[in-house]
Amino acid sequence: MANASRLPLRCWAEIDLAALERNLHLIRASLPAHMRYVAVVKADAYGHGLHQTAARLMHAGADLFGVANLAEAAAIRELSPDWPILLLSPLLPDEDRHVIEYDVAATVSSAEEVARLDFTGLAAGRKVTVHLKIDTGMGRLGIWHEEAPALYQKIRDSKNLRLAGVFTHFSSPDTDAAFTSEQRRRFLAALQKCDGLDLSTLFVHADNSAGLESIAVAGPFNAVRIGLLQFGILPHTGSLLSQVQAEPVFSFRTRVGLVKRLPVGTGVSYGSTHILHRDSTVAILTAGYGDGLPRAASNRGHVLIRGQRCPVLGRVTMDQTIVDVTDIPDVCAGDETVLIGRQQGAEISLTEFSRWADTIPWETLCSVTKRVTRLYRTPLGL
Repeated sequence: MANASRLPLRCWAEIDLAALERNLHLIRASLPAHMRYVAVVKADAYGHGLHQTAARLMHAGADLFGVANLAEAAAIRELSPDWPILLLSPLLPDEDRHVIEYDVAATVSSAEEVARLDFTGLAAGRKVTVHLKIDTGMGRLGIWHEEAPALYQKIRDSKNLRLAGVFTHFSSPDTDAAFTSEQRRRFLAALQKCDGLDLSTLFVHADNSAGLESIAVAGPFNAVRIGLLQFGILPHTGSLLSQVQAEPVFSFRTRVGLVKRLPVGTGVSYGSTHILHRDSTVAILTAGYGDGLPRAASNRGHVLIRGQRCPVLGRVTMDQTIVDVTDIPDVCAGDETVLIGRQQGAEISLTEFSRWADTIPWETLCSVTKRVTRLYRTPLGL
């Protein structure tokens, strides 16, 4: 039987690992020297591939990895037995013992979690590492900021826990500077009420790629959580790192499967959702929403073929998408087509693609499906 991995690609994503490493160095250079780098690699490293991405970030010198679940932590443990990992989501009760197995720092937000993990450490004969999460107004994880000193005391009194960090999350740093400032004030006030808390020994982090301005460089903060920015995507302007010229790491490509002529007045795609206003040449692409092209981009999006923009005609379907190539001579089956990325000086950015889909870059990256092959450029050793 033929090896499917040797078949020509119909739709693929290219991941430039060298660009990822350069981005990390640029970000570090833009931060105060004492800041530690928490690389957030949840959701398969935002669709970039967890194994390959984490390996390159280790090589580049990330200080700690942030993951969403224990399966992601286990994948990183396959690469390194001792690299620090923080589980950013809550533990399920039947997962508690695995934080010992994989040597993962757990996020704690409640007295119940502290008691559970203290028992876990007792049963295992070793301390469980935890980060205290403080809810400063987002209403998701974390102990409410007014109750944080009491929970800190419970952690301190627990013989089988080791506190390694304290953190919060700013819910709207890009849209509500006043509320972000209030969140920061609440966080600092809570820390000041934690008797005996030595912040110099901990990871103290309150920011992601969008909210770094609120660090104000001073204060107890000594770590930042970096997600999209390390992949070359600035989620919002106005942050401390908004001037970092990070390179896109991800591009998304497909190919032309068929070129055909259609007469004026033809209805295109399901429900004739586009009516041709002229005799047209159309290209049928070998990718659709089964690959990660959103249906919301129907009649709105564009692609690049031979460095020129081609509008999407009609509905994006599961496996195919129709685009107008009337004004581009000599388009033929097999031509490479850019969905996200650059071609001959032209570009469709992830942010622009996401706007057509009425969504955000985070969701776009996570929506590129498993049938899309990831090609890794400039791996280690090359």
